[in-house]
Amino acid sequence: MENSGRTLVCSVVFLDIAEYSKKPVAEQLQLKQSFNGILANALDQVPVRDRIILDTGDGASIAFLGDPEDALFSAMSIRDSAGALPVRLGVNLGPVRLLKDLNGQMNIIGDGINVAQRVMGFARPGQLLVSRSFYEVVWRLSRDYEKLFFHEGSRTDKHVRAHEVYSVGSGIPAGRRVVDTVARLRENGAGAGWLAATGPLGLNRAALLAASLVFVALVGIGLTLRGRLERETASAALPAQQALAAPAAANPAPAPALKPIRAEAKREHKNPVATAPRLGTIRLAIAPWGRVIVDGKERGVSPPLRQIEVPLGPHTVEIRNTTFPSHVANVEVRAGEPVRIRHRFQ
Repeated sequence: MENSGRTLVCSVVFLDIAEYSKKPVAEQLQLKQSFNGILANALDQVPVRDRIILDTGDGASIAFLGDPEDALFSAMSIRDSAGALPVRLGVNLGPVRLLKDLNGQMNIIGDGINVAQRVMGFARPGQLLVSRSFYEVVWRLSRDYEKLFFHEGSRTDKHVRAHEVYSVGSGIPAGRRVVDTVARLRENGAGAGWLAATGPLGLNRAALLAASLVFVALVGIGLTLRGRLERETASAALPAQQALAAPAAANPAPAPALKPIRAEAKREHKNPVATAPRLGTIRLAIAPWGRVIVDGKERGVSPPLRQIEVPLGPHTVEIRNTTFPSHVANVEVRAGEPVRIRHRFQ
C-alpha cells in the first residue's frame, strides 16, 4: 500500500465479544466463527483497499480509509446481525499511522484506534457508541443522521481522559446514504463524479472531504471555548464597573462651596480603580495544536488561540495534545512584557 508510513485521519471501528475470556475454549471457537461470519457479511460492500482489519483475539479493529459512512453502516450492520452474540462496538475518527508488522502485513497504530477502543469499553453488549469527533463529521452529511445519534454524556477512561460519547439508534435512517446520492446524481449527468474519484495519497475524495470537516469541527470547538472565555472575562469585569458607578450615583456633584466633600468624593472614586486586577499577556505558538490550561482552567485550543490575558504574577501553563505528553511551563507575567510560549509536539 502506497500510504505505508503515513499518518492519516480515518474512521476506526473497534468491537469485541463481551466476557469472551470467561468462556470454555470450545464455546470460544463457536463464538469466534459466528463473529467472523457476521464481520465478513458487514464488510462485503467495502472495497478491500479502503479497509484494514486487525484480529484482536476476542474481537477486531477495522480502519476505514475511505468514506466515514462505511464505518457507520458497517458497525450498524454488525450490531443488528449479532443476535444473541454479545458484541460491543465503538467508532472514532482520528489520526492513525499505517505501517507493516513483522509478517509484512499492514498494521495501524495511533490515537485514532486507542480512542475507538476506549469508546467501545463504555458500551453495553449490543450497544454501538461513537466518539464526538466521529459524530461531528457524520451528522453533517445528511439531515437524516441528526435523529440517529443520542448524546450519552461524558465518560472517563482508566487514564482519567474524558470522552463525549453518542449512542446510535436502531434501524437505518429514512434518507439515503450520501454516496448513494452522489451515484444518483452521476447517473443523471449532474457531474458528481469528482467526489467519487481518487484524490491525493490514493484516497477517495469523499474521505479527504471528511478529514476537512474534522479540522473545521476542531476549529469550531476552539472558537466556542474562546467565546466562553471572553464572556466569563466580561462577567468578571462587570462587578468592578458597577463598583465604579455606585459611588458616583450615591454622591452627586456637590455645590462649589463644599470643597471638603468634593475632595472626599475623589478619594472614594480612586479606591475601586486601585483594587482592579492588572492584566498581562501570554502569547502562544503551538504546533500542530494543543489545549491550553492555565492554573488548572482550560482556556481554549491553540491554534486558533494565539494569546490570552491573565493577572500579573506567576502562572502554570499546560499544553495538552491527545497524541503526545503534555508540555508544562511556569511563567512570570509582568506589565507591558508579553510572555511567549513556543512548543512543537513531535
